[in-house]
Amino acid sequence: MINMRKITEDAIRAFMYRQNFKRGNSEVTVTGKSSYLLLHGHVIAIMDYSKGLFITSAGWATPTTKERLNGLPNVHIVQKNFEWFLNGELWDGSLTKVSLHDRGA
Repeated sequence: MINMRKITEDAIRAFMYRQNFKRGNSEVTVTGKSSYLLLHGHVIAIMDYSKGLFITSAGWATPTTKERLNGLPNVHIVQKNFEWFLNGELWDGSLTKVSLHDRGA
């Protein structure tokens, strides 16, 4: 988590530890067995504690969306020629499951 804005760091911490959070354009809502990370009211990440971590751009390929998602474990999004790549693979921003297990382990 290097070069991460304070709001991203705090939102991701709340998301991972199942704590409700709201600051500026970011929000974490916890219900039952799931946490939701929202940006400008749009869900960009879901942690379902029985199914895993899911992410989406929610149709907004913005630097802020990318930064919030990059704060999550095992998420590395880069942009090349106006296209996003998730963990080295071309990604259209659709809802995608992300492994919580470190690929190096």
